[in-house]
Amino acid sequence: MSLRTCLDRFHRGAAHLQSPLLLVLRLYWGWNFFLTGKGKLLHLDRTADYFASLGIPLPRLNVVLAGGTECLGGLLLVAGLWSRVASMPLIFTLVVAYATAEHAALTAVFTDPDRFLGATPFLFLLAVMIVLAFGPGKYSLDYLRERRASS
Repeated sequence: MSLRTCLDRFHRGAAHLQSPLLLVLRLYWGWNFFLTGKGKLLHLDRTADYFASLGIPLPRLNVVLAGGTECLGGLLLVAGLWSRVASMPLIFTLVVAYATAEHAALTAVFTDPDRFLGATPFLFLLAVMIVLAFGPGKYSLDYLRERRASS
């Protein structure tokens, strides 16, 4: 068997990991988004005080917006429904989190990358960027919807 044939088989085999990996990613991080958003909403006053301490205007409104975005966006990721669309407001929420709660980590992205990579929003941001770039995979409602539409 030639090296080319071996590499082709390897690539085809590795490609079969894409949808299961995206499913695990969506389930884990989608559920964590939901729980994080739920925590914000259940502790509205405490979270609003924290937002106010960060200088975020209209802290109660922004807690409701961030918490609602995380809850709804997280559930959409879990279901794999409108996954790429749901990723956009989640990304925005995480960028705001970096700019406010993790400002020091954000400004250290090039001087101290470990600080940036270790900040709480990083893995959430990475997960939704992967879903935005690659979609939700075959094990999702988006995939079923697209398949039905093309039939």
